[in-house]
Amino acid sequence: MNNQLLTEQATRIGDLLKSRGETIAVAESSTGGLIAASLLAVPGASAYFRGGSVVYTLVSRRELLRITAADVEGLEPLSEPMAQRFARHARLQLGATWGIAELGAAGPTGARYGHPAGTSVLAVDGPVVAATTLQTGNSDRENNMWQFTAGAMSLLERVLSGN
Repeated sequence: MNNQLLTEQATRIGDLLKSRGETIAVAESSTGGLIAASLLAVPGASAYFRGGSVVYTLVSRRELLRITAADVEGLEPLSEPMAQRFARHARLQLGATWGIAELGAAGPTGARYGHPAGTSVLAVDGPVVAATTLQTGNSDRENNMWQFTAGAMSLLERVLSGN
């Protein structure tokens, strides 16, 4: 997905959020801030964007999302339920209507949990809850980061549109 398409999608997402007076918070790992940047690329984003965090490390997850070991006990790493938990924490931490989270293995190697490079789990939490797993099948780190971002934006747009 190119930047223009992401901006067009972010504009539609922003319009939906603004028209309903809703807000969003982001927690992302292997996308490194690209989800937040996509949402913020749209003029007027301050009406709906509560904030975001790059929770790439255990320290950042604890400090920024206030996720404890007990919060994720029994959840498999890099799983949809884990991403769902992160989305919920992002939403609650910032008092947003919606939370979106991305956890993944961008590459060039896979995750220490055995997931191959090109694996991302995406989740939305709010009035509607949804999650999905994305497999790109490649180990190109930057390409995967952009594909994970596009996947997250598509999931968010689908949920907000009721599709």
